[in-house]
Amino acid sequence: MPILHANSQAFVAYNEIKRRILGGDFAPGARLREVEVAELLTLGRTPVREALKRIQDEGLLRQEPGRGLVVAEMDQQEVGELYAMRESLESTAASLAAHHATEAEILNMEAILMEGGDDPVAQNLRFHEAIYSAAHNRYLMRLLRTLTDTTYLLGRSTLASPVRAEAALREHSAIVAAIRRRDPEGAAKAARHHIHQALMERLKMLRQG
Repeated sequence: MPILHANSQAFVAYNEIKRRILGGDFAPGARLREVEVAELLTLGRTPVREALKRIQDEGLLRQEPGRGLVVAEMDQQEVGELYAMRESLESTAASLAAHHATEAEILNMEAILMEGGDDPVAQNLRFHEAIYSAAHNRYLMRLLRTLTDTTYLLGRSTLASPVRAEAALREHSAIVAAIRRRDPEGAAKAARHHIHQALMERLKMLRQG
């Protein structure tokens, strides 16, 4: 994977292309031609090529015979594999957070849950990021962020359902309670349950089209 420096055109291209993929501007299945992307971003082809390669390495783009580079689409098997990895890594993060979280980090998690608001998706992201940080393992955080990015390829969030959003909030509370008790096993179990329930909702959404 090429190393992109923060002040380089390749870094600018990487951030912009990824933003458009995660935001849905480049939809799953869309073909990304290097020359067209370079023209769209008013950048040179070399930095765009480097950026596309890095995003492909992260799994958000894939090479298809006869089509070239396209935004990745996920079938039901891939969805199951994604959530299996999330279940494993999220439970590890929760367990580590129960060991290593500072009082301030636990208070932050609790504050996020108390915030409420009209955007459960944003609240969910802040909550999970708080757990990743509290795990105090940069490699685990990097892997989890990659999985989170990949989840965006699935489109509409499972939290679009008010029933699921309410259930997720209760599940989050159970995770934080276990972290507060310094109970790594309990935190891991609560996190696994949370991701499994999210998978069940996702599969229901796929069945309903």
